[in-house]
Amino acid sequence: MASQPRTIMNVENWDINRFQDEGREYDAIFVVSFGGPEGVDEVVPFLENVTRGRNIPRERLEEVGEHYFMFDGVSPINAQNRALIDALRAELDEHGIDLPIYFGNRNWAPYITDTMQQMKDDGVKRAITFFTSAYSSYSGCRQYRENIVEAQGIVGEDAPRFDKIRVFYNHPNFIEVNAEAVQKALDEFPAAERNGVHVAFTAHSIPMGMARNSDYEVQLQEAARLVAEAVGIQNWQLVYQSRSGPPQVPWLEPDIVDHVEALHEQGVDKLVIAPIGFISDHMEVMFDLDVEAKDKADELGMKMARAGSAGTHPRFVSMIRELIQERMTENPERRCMGDRGPNHDVCPINCCMPGTRPRPTSAESTTAQG
Repeated sequence: MASQPRTIMNVENWDINRFQDEGREYDAIFVVSFGGPEGVDEVVPFLENVTRGRNIPRERLEEVGEHYFMFDGVSPINAQNRALIDALRAELDEHGIDLPIYFGNRNWAPYITDTMQQMKDDGVKRAITFFTSAYSSYSGCRQYRENIVEAQGIVGEDAPRFDKIRVFYNHPNFIEVNAEAVQKALDEFPAAERNGVHVAFTAHSIPMGMARNSDYEVQLQEAARLVAEAVGIQNWQLVYQSRSGPPQVPWLEPDIVDHVEALHEQGVDKLVIAPIGFISDHMEVMFDLDVEAKDKADELGMKMARAGSAGTHPRFVSMIRELIQERMTENPERRCMGDRGPNHDVCPINCCMPGTRPRPTSAESTTAQG
């Protein structure tokens, strides 16, 4: 079936009149992500889904598709999400939570609408959703809510109801897992050299208009600060990757490749890149960091190490289970770190609006990457 169209929908009734501290009963868990091709023949159709309605020339899609062809046309995101679901299944079983887990994507099979139809056929009435994004933004949260509302309309009467877990950028487990990954990357440098290592935390760039309508930037800064403090590093900066769209539309900067060049000009020759804005090493992480940024660092004679993402780390999986239990518990403890407190379960009206969105010219151009 076709991808979910990118329309701005009214989702303001998503959680209205539901109380933050109310315990709820669920009969399923719905893992919702972006999707990606799983073969050479799927690459261009996938990119057509991602850019649907934006009049991107096929030649440009084929050009972007070269990123995927480098990896035999397979984005790892679906396999990574399935591995995460398997790990979550084991974690839930260990804690006596007997809920089936369903999986749906925005832009590729299994599609959100198809999965929702299956849930309806299986008798699911109310599900808790996990979006594969740690941060608040239009494409990382609200657009998924729009996708679900649209799918409910397609599935029709008796479509399941959905709640979501809160974004988790400052959850202790998320911070600890990322800190462990950064420390492991730092350990690739001799101990005597580590004071000279710069750490670049990366996240997906988004248009400034979209950024102004969400807490995306401030949440990323807070997560990076907490990880840096946990590791005991002072030489760090939050930068961005995967920018797309026309050059006249401002996006969050600096870009990671530009940042590598700037560091070289400042005399820095040792670098750790940590993709804190992502939860798995999917295509953008692999291409933007392991290919483009690495090539630039090599060209400039810089030694670079790359920290891993949360993936299926047991503490990350435990965090997801904990956040599911939060919404099943009356007056739950909401663990968090830093100065901002736990994020809301119930989304405020008009949160994370899209702002002015450019027409993207590359694949997987949202912050909602798994």
